[in-house]
Amino acid sequence: MPPAIYLDHSATTPVDPRVIEAMLPFWIEHYGNPSSSHSHGRHANLALQQARRTVAELLHAQPSEIIFTGCGSESDNLALRGVMWAAQAQGKNHLITSAIEHEAVLATAEQLHHHFGCELTILDVDQYGRVSPADVEAAMRPTTALVSIMAANNEIGTLQPILEIGEIAHRHGALFHTDAIQATSFTAWHMAEMPIDLLSLAPHKFYGPKGVGILYARKGVGLMASQTGGGQEDGRRAGTSNVPLAVGAAVALELATAERDSHIAHCRALRDQLIAGVLAALPPKSAS
Repeated sequence: MPPAIYLDHSATTPVDPRVIEAMLPFWIEHYGNPSSSHSHGRHANLALQQARRTVAELLHAQPSEIIFTGCGSESDNLALRGVMWAAQAQGKNHLITSAIEHEAVLATAEQLHHHFGCELTILDVDQYGRVSPADVEAAMRPTTALVSIMAANNEIGTLQPILEIGEIAHRHGALFHTDAIQATSFTAWHMAEMPIDLLSLAPHKFYGPKGVGILYARKGVGLMASQTGGGQEDGRRAGTSNVPLAVGAAVALELATAERDSHIAHCRALRDQLIAGVLAALPPKSAS
């Protein structure tokens, strides 16, 4: 039988061998808990902080703005819950999102609405799956704490006008979060210049490991932890840090950034070939 052709890379990707190679020592040789003060722990912590610095440099952010989580869904969860819970102390409890967000955002938004008293606006999209900036503008309130609109849709691929939406949110004194999980390997991110306060990434979408996520949270953003315990990730996400996966996440993002142009060209060629092949296989249109 011919080998299977895998066409589900939007769901997950295989792990790049270069990523596996970078992770292996931290499972076998340098296995210390990075919170421990002995030499094994210090070595692991150095690797964890280097991974954080690498991610920060690639996103044009500060290391303190990078949070390692357990997956992309947790990054979305932490962004929404963390901001909305913290904002309630300032009298802001309104959240805006769209009808086509991933369930990691939509289910969390619904929970915040039904169980934590947050006001929720879910915006419709047009026939192309696009959120209108005018609709975002119209939905803003003095109590709006957060706007969360994905960068690229995971089903139909629509790119959202996130920079324009982020500017609208900021103009009204709200924060802006984007789920960039489907857009990471196709987009250059410059967090120091973009009107984005929180950004969610999932390395397994760009040839990194599963079981790790990244949340960028701009310095100064109030974020209440939803997972508490030992105070890891500067008190924003407790739990023993998974050093191998953090290292793998950083290497995967480094490779995705370095190879972005060739990756886009490769995907574009495959897309064009598929479309041409499908059209060629269709029966010719009848004269009538």
